[in-house]
Amino acid sequence: MDEVPEQPARRGRRGRGGGPHPVDIHVGSRVRMRRTLLGMSQEKLGEALGLTFQQVQKYERGANRIGASRLHEISHILDVPVSFFFEEMGSEAAASTSGLSDEPAEFEHDPLAKRETLELVRAYYRITDPKVRKRIFELTKAVANASG
Repeated sequence: MDEVPEQPARRGRRGRGGGPHPVDIHVGSRVRMRRTLLGMSQEKLGEALGLTFQQVQKYERGANRIGASRLHEISHILDVPVSFFFEEMGSEAAASTSGLSDEPAEFEHDPLAKRETLELVRAYYRITDPKVRKRIFELTKAVANASG
């Protein structure tokens, strides 16, 4: 009987410990951030994709991986390039794609994904006068520099 050569171990889609893969979590959080910045509901994005809002929730949590064609479709609906979803990837997600990390790092949550940040940005862009908006921007930077 011929022996079958041993197959190399495959890296699964899940991260260490069986949870969602850090890249899937990051991509999902970027989908959520952009959708929220546009003021679009999960239901509306789901309708545009022909999915339920529950499926959109799973994508945004990273529980379900977003395939390439679906990500391309989402990028058109949310009016961003596909590369947007991979920008500012945390150290664990980046290391998990290169295979260089032996120790899982704490997943770095994107401060831009916080609801408070998203509401602030939305309110900022509702200011119709560009001069007022610019002054608010300068004031915010000055306050941040003074307190940091």
